[in-house]
Amino acid sequence: MGGQRKAEDRTLWESVGKIYLLSIQGDAFDTVEDPVSLKLGRTYPFRGAFPPVWNPIAYLDYNNLWRTMDNMGKEIPADAPWEAPHAEEWDKMTMKDLIDKICWTKTARQFASLFVNINVTSEPHEVSALWFLWYVKQCGGTTRIFSVTNGGQERKFVGGSGQVSERIMQLLGDRVKLRCPVTFVDQSGDNITIRTLNHELYECRYVISAIPPTLTAKIHFRPQLPSERNQLIQRLPMGAIIKCMMYYKEAFWKKKDYCGCMIIEDEEAPISITLDDTKPDGSLPAIMGFILARKADRLAKVHKEIRKRKICELYAKVLGSQEALQPVHYEEKNWCEEQYSGGCYTAYFPPGIMTQYGRVIRQPVGRIYFAGTETATQWSGYMEGAVEAGERAAREILNALGKVSKQDIWVKEPESSDVPAVEITHTFWERNLPSVSGLLKIIGFSTSITALCFLAYRFRPLSRS
Repeated sequence: MGGQRKAEDRTLWESVGKIYLLSIQGDAFDTVEDPVSLKLGRTYPFRGAFPPVWNPIAYLDYNNLWRTMDNMGKEIPADAPWEAPHAEEWDKMTMKDLIDKICWTKTARQFASLFVNINVTSEPHEVSALWFLWYVKQCGGTTRIFSVTNGGQERKFVGGSGQVSERIMQLLGDRVKLRCPVTFVDQSGDNITIRTLNHELYECRYVISAIPPTLTAKIHFRPQLPSERNQLIQRLPMGAIIKCMMYYKEAFWKKKDYCGCMIIEDEEAPISITLDDTKPDGSLPAIMGFILARKADRLAKVHKEIRKRKICELYAKVLGSQEALQPVHYEEKNWCEEQYSGGCYTAYFPPGIMTQYGRVIRQPVGRIYFAGTETATQWSGYMEGAVEAGERAAREILNALGKVSKQDIWVKEPESSDVPAVEITHTFWERNLPSVSGLLKIIGFSTSITALCFLAYRFRPLSRS
C-alpha cells in the first residue's frame, strides 16, 4: 500500500531494478485507453495530462497558470531553492496566495488547488509557494509531474516495489534488523552507539538517517542536534492521505475504453484521483484511489464501510457502470495513522521555513548523514528521490573515508537507454496565448485605438473647395 510507480525519466530507479534483477512494467492500460474527468456532475473522457476546458476564458487562465508556474520554477535551483532570486518573496507566500494572484477564474483556482492536493497531499494554504514551485520543477514541470504517460506514474515493478527491500534483505541476511526502532544515538565516543526500543545496542562508525525529518524528533541524540536542525525537524509536517484499493471480478472500465485513471473535481467526492492497479497479467483487477489532504482528515472519522460505499458509488457515477458497486474485496491504508511515517507522500515546507532552515536538510551532523526522499534534488517525494538521496549519503561517507573525491559525491545519472524520456513539448498557442489579464489589456488597447481613429476621422479638418 506504499510507493509503487516510477516515471518515464527516472533512470536511478531503473538501475536499481537491473541490480536486483527486477522487471519494470510499462502499463499499457494507462497509455492506450482514456482517462476520465468528473466535473460539475458530468464525466468527460480525455487525452493528455489535464482534463479538457471548454470555456475559452478559463482555458486562457489554465494555460497561463501552468506556463507561469513552469517559468517561475526555472528560476529555482534544484539543489538550493533558498538561493532563488525571489526566494524570500515566494517563501512568504502560500500556494493559495500564488494561485489567487495568477488565476482570474474560479474554475482555474479550483483545479490549481486540486493540483496541489494530488501532488503533495496538502492544502494550498498550508504549503510555501517557493517549496511547491521547486517540488514541481524538480519533478520535470507541471505536465511531467501530473502525467501518467511519460510522467510521474507511468511504470511500476512487476511483482511490486517491495521486492527491492526483500532483495536487499537477502543480500545482507541477519544484519537487517526489523521491529527495532532507534531511540538513542550517541556519537560522543570513538564509535557511534545506537540503542533501540527493545534495548539492543549497536556500534558503528557512521550513521545514515533516511526517515522523514520530523520522525528524528523521536530519537535522543548525544551531543544534541544543532539548533537549526532541531528547529527544522519540528516544522516539516507530513501530507495526509488514505490509499484505497477496490478489487473487482473484472476490469469493467476497459469495456468503455477507460484506462482506470479518474480525475475528480467534486468537493463531496471522497476520491480525487485514481489509477488502474490491475496486475500485468490481467489478474486481480483493481482501482487504486486516493483520499487526500482535508478529505483524508474528514473521512478518517467515519467507518471503513462508509468510505467503501462512498467510493463505490463515486466510481459507478464516473465510469457509468453499476459493476462498480460490486467489488470483491477492499483494502485501505490511512498513512496518517502510521507512527513511523506520520503521513504520506512526503514532508512539506510551510511558508517561511525553506529560506530560514532549508539549507540544513542535507547537512551532516558530526558522523550522522541524512538521506530520505525529502533530501533529494530530483523526484523528491518519490521512490526515485529516496534512491538518489541514499546513494548521495553513501558517497558522502565514502568521501569521509577517503574512498571517493568530493566532486564524486553528486553523480548525475545518464539517461535511460532502455526507456528514454520523451521530451515535454508545448504548442505555439500554449507558449504564446495571452493570460486573461493580457487579453483584457489587448482588448482595452484595441478599443482605445479604435476610438482614437473614430474621433480622428469624425473631427478631421475639412478641405476647402
